[in-house]
Amino acid sequence: MMPTTIHAPKPISAAFVERFGPIMRRRRMSPLIRMISDCHTKNGRVEIIDIGGTSRFWKTAIGPVLDQFNANVLVVNLPGVENPRREGRMTFDDSDGCDLSSYEDGSFDIAFSNSVIEHVGDWKRMRSFANEVRRVSKAYLVQTPNFWFPLEPHCVTPFFHWLPFAARVWLLRHFDLGYWRGRRSVDAAVATAESARLLSAPMMAELFPEAIILRERFLFLPKSLIASCGKIK
Repeated sequence: MMPTTIHAPKPISAAFVERFGPIMRRRRMSPLIRMISDCHTKNGRVEIIDIGGTSRFWKTAIGPVLDQFNANVLVVNLPGVENPRREGRMTFDDSDGCDLSSYEDGSFDIAFSNSVIEHVGDWKRMRSFANEVRRVSKAYLVQTPNFWFPLEPHCVTPFFHWLPFAARVWLLRHFDLGYWRGRRSVDAAVATAESARLLSAPMMAELFPEAIILRERFLFLPKSLIASCGKIK
């Protein structure tokens, strides 16, 4: 007899996420745009590395700013995420963000990473990722969801990330949760539960010691953390 699948109602509708997600992303880009503007004023051009990003993000979140400030973006991601090519002011490369040894120190004016560091693995890999961000750039902005915000952003479920690991695995085996859907085996559920490790502000401060840790708020609560190092007026 096949096991019964239980579908939990979504605590926040997909329509809500789709409506407010782009607004939050545009707001998140404001400090980056100021950083790009400052760099352009100083150098007349801007070289950016986006670690773990996609072309779609840049098209929807920042649009004509790249042309306005003579800015070029190298999008670095794992193989298979983006086909290496050139698209306007964007170029693409396959690399692991925890090992950017093919790029020299200070190769880029700005490093940017949006909701990636929580997916790279354990603390050792997070530290490698942070060290590479700091090494290859003169300034950086690294965003990640805040562990202490009550809504887990990937499964869009309140308090999920605060539960014991075994409880999270059980929920993933039995329910469709937000963007995490259709995981039924123990192996798949464990891999999914391990795929996102949310960070706190002290953890971000440890990884990026010279940075200011900004808070991106939603309903007055700090939803995301942004490690910012560079001149922001």
